[in-house]
Amino acid sequence: MKTRNLFTATILVLAITFLASCSNDDGATYGDEKSQTNFYITDAPSDNTNVKGVIVTVADVKVNGVSIEGFTKTTLDLMQYQNGVTKLLGNLELNTGTYSNITLVLDNQTNASGNAPGSYVLMTNGTIKAIQSSSNSINISDSFEVLSSSKNDIILDFDVRKAIVESGSNDFKFVSASELSNSIRVVNEASAGEIKGTATDTQNTSDRIIVYAYAKGTFNSNTETSAQGSGVMFANAVNSSSVNNITGSYELNFLAKGDYELHFVSYADTNNDGKLEFNGILDAESVTGVNLNDISIGSSVNINIAVTLKAKL
Repeated sequence: MKTRNLFTATILVLAITFLASCSNDDGATYGDEKSQTNFYITDAPSDNTNVKGVIVTVADVKVNGVSIEGFTKTTLDLMQYQNGVTKLLGNLELNTGTYSNITLVLDNQTNASGNAPGSYVLMTNGTIKAIQSSSNSINISDSFEVLSSSKNDIILDFDVRKAIVESGSNDFKFVSASELSNSIRVVNEASAGEIKGTATDTQNTSDRIIVYAYAKGTFNSNTETSAQGSGVMFANAVNSSSVNNITGSYELNFLAKGDYELHFVSYADTNNDGKLEFNGILDAESVTGVNLNDISIGSSVNINIAVTLKAKL
């Protein structure tokens, strides 16, 4: 069962509340039926093992370009909610329909207590690295739909791996504005499923293994293993999960209905600098014969796939 902790300092709930009260300002048409709607936040794992936390400070929330009145600046660690762990933002009744146009305004200079920096990366050795940025806004490009049902659970998946990259010697920066807008994925859990299982590294190929889920037919090895845009590898992955070094377990949560393919990637400290580098895509074979390039996910479908891994020849 997924862990859900109450988030009393509700950032996005304020945005959703405002959206509910003036939902026709964006020209959208909403149904007359209302549904109990819960909002949760989660984060896809980072592929940087030297990062312990990613802390950001939200200074303002805008819906359809209008600021939320009475919003209080809030600081939070995005990496506290991974691998299916979610944090409850709040719940309210919303009219059925599709909602979009949410903007988060960040304060990268000072946090909610007035201390600098406002947004930073916490390294495993305790070092704090301020996150550099050319923009202080994230315009979320995704949308969510409130369905005609007794309850809707909306998941906002903030992918730190896509949003923040290393810059220079152990410094960090936010990616470009267009890349940031695509770093948050929104899905109604009622329309989502999950893939979980175990991965056995028979040849002990890696210090760390990450499995990436792609929409079927979208994975291009040459493109995905190269740094794209601001320097993000595997930038087109829908979701990702770190394979547990002890149990071999992995889980890809909150996948929207559709067809997917899985790719298991090796990371190792190949140059003995204390950091893990990309070490190649592994050969993966399902123990039960599942085609890893054609996995269908439907509403509330949970698929368990055990695989064996080995280095490509």
